[in-house]
Amino acid sequence: MPDTVELNLQKVLKGQSLEGEEADICDFSLEEQNEALESQGIQPSVDPKFKPVLGETVTYIVACVILNEYNEVLMIQEAKKNCAGKWYLPAGHIEKGENIIAAGEREVLEETGLKMECTTLLLVESARGIWIRFVLTGRIVGGSLKTPSEADKESLQAKWISNLDELELRAGDITHLIDRAKAYSEARRVKDPGWHEDQLPALRAYSKLLLRLVVAIKKKATNRVHILLSERNSWHLPTCEIHPSKSLHSTLKRFMIDLFGAEVPAHRPHGLLCVEHDPSSGKDGACLTLLVAFRAPLEEVPIIGKCVWHETSKELGDNILHRVASRNSTFPLHVIR
Repeated sequence: MPDTVELNLQKVLKGQSLEGEEADICDFSLEEQNEALESQGIQPSVDPKFKPVLGETVTYIVACVILNEYNEVLMIQEAKKNCAGKWYLPAGHIEKGENIIAAGEREVLEETGLKMECTTLLLVESARGIWIRFVLTGRIVGGSLKTPSEADKESLQAKWISNLDELELRAGDITHLIDRAKAYSEARRVKDPGWHEDQLPALRAYSKLLLRLVVAIKKKATNRVHILLSERNSWHLPTCEIHPSKSLHSTLKRFMIDLFGAEVPAHRPHGLLCVEHDPSSGKDGACLTLLVAFRAPLEEVPIIGKCVWHETSKELGDNILHRVASRNSTFPLHVIR
């Protein structure tokens, strides 16, 4: 395997953005997905020339879960007419030309009056391929908590809350986000090695919405870890275009069938290793890198198409095995629909 792919694997495991043309290669485009459907007698439902455009064809949301030294969570009281007076996390739409981190810090300042420094991604949620919520946490570095006398269109006030039952929530979809943040905070406090380190979305521009796979498997004969590589112009991690009208689970299923055939052996998506997004050049795409592991050994999993299994170094293989063994070592990807 070329050194560049080895370096890319290491970067992905560290949550860093990829460099080089191979990072933009797409093995299973929307056009190819449509062709696969047509071959099965199914009429495609998406324009193969679909392009992610913020506010038009895709929606990106940020939500921030911030805890203080008393394990209280920062909450805001909504000012919007349809939910005025109810409580929620600081959250909102990412604006044109704004990256995920900047959006999170802006929303916290606007809605709470406090300045936050993002420290890590917590999880990612998606509804079909066109609505994605990035959940972040961080620390307060300045500002003053918004009081009722400072109410504006962004929020009525902000408070540190210890018991959510005391509030009327705008929606209950944030309770598991808060639980995740508290579990992560405790894991960091006790230095639990089973959890991921602080890691923020990496800055890299993409013109499409992509799902990149790190597919891991162990070879029975040697007990060594192998990673799937695809060859389209150059060796790279398999990557497909996210279908805008289907769930990410559906996109993953179709891509795995494209790689391994209709009878794909049992496998499990473990979570995200890396999120890449940078709209500064006018591109509203993103790339989500997902760790997938096979239960069956390499000898029992046939490959179709231009793919190969690559034996990793022991150090890299041990890193991947650790991610597979510990469910908290990757970022959860919650697929809503």
